[in-house]
Amino acid sequence: MTSTVREDFRRNDVHDADLGLLIPNRYRHDWALFADWCIAADHRPIPAAPDTLALFLHEHPAAVATQRRRLSAINAVHTDHGYPAPGRTETVRRQLDTTRASRLDRLGRLLLQKAAELPTQGWPSGLFGRRDALLLVLAATGMRFADITRLRRHDLRLDGDILVVTTRTGERFRLPPDPETGDNPAVGIYQRWAEIQTFLDQYPGTHLLRHHLTDPIDIVADPLDAEQARQPLLCPIDRWGHLPYAQPMTPQSVSMLVRTHLSGRAPVRRALPVPQLDDVDTWVAPEIELDSGYYERGTAARSRDHEALEDLTDVFDEIEARANALLENLMGVFEGL
Repeated sequence: MTSTVREDFRRNDVHDADLGLLIPNRYRHDWALFADWCIAADHRPIPAAPDTLALFLHEHPAAVATQRRRLSAINAVHTDHGYPAPGRTETVRRQLDTTRASRLDRLGRLLLQKAAELPTQGWPSGLFGRRDALLLVLAATGMRFADITRLRRHDLRLDGDILVVTTRTGERFRLPPDPETGDNPAVGIYQRWAEIQTFLDQYPGTHLLRHHLTDPIDIVADPLDAEQARQPLLCPIDRWGHLPYAQPMTPQSVSMLVRTHLSGRAPVRRALPVPQLDDVDTWVAPEIELDSGYYERGTAARSRDHEALEDLTDVFDEIEARANALLENLMGVFEGL
């Protein structure tokens, strides 16, 4: 350690001998309060879980400005030592901003209501309905769209009749039963989508899945292996009902779906008739004979389309910007309710 560094250490910082941390002097008091409470309550002060920080704020009531100062100190110590800031999570933000928490609670109830109305059977309506219902349940927690897209299959679990969701940053959301009715629709919504993923583990492919959604069979869910546990929880679905392997949804697509369901403009996907398995198994594809010039015509068509669609990226960017503006306006309307 150079003399300059030692001088700065003596003048500006203090060393937390118990934790081996170098604490800036301006954060010393607030960090000491938090660290002492963690040790007394048998919690880990660094890296601290968001639930631990929320409990600390609850047990140490103070003015909003004081609580924000404490958060700044705890966040700064974490980031200075290479850990994510626990105070930048939805759990802690709701603890500090009761008005925001009340607004999100109203929005969450509306999202849960929308989720319960989506179809669970039929092809492909049941497939889209099950995925979108879970997506709306997760959005109802206040979780960021980016965090929703990062969830893996093992990040959700059932604790009795409580659905527990853990994000990549360690933030934990608990969806308990309704205190009045005792029902927890979030559990059934999660189980129905997990059934789809379990079915695909055992019978990959769209062909058998569409029959399962029109004439369900019993599925025995084995514990997830390491590869299955790492698979994205929510994935895109194309118009044919195909789910690409290990491809997560994007935050933009999650945002768009939440917005369309809230506004009542979500696409209505009617259940389509599914041919009998016997008919499908005995069907023989007709032989098609291609002429000798098909390759040249295809190459010319792709070249022509590439030139015609080269500006499509800019068009999509403009559409996304307009969609985000509409979402902000819609959220403003809900804030005024």
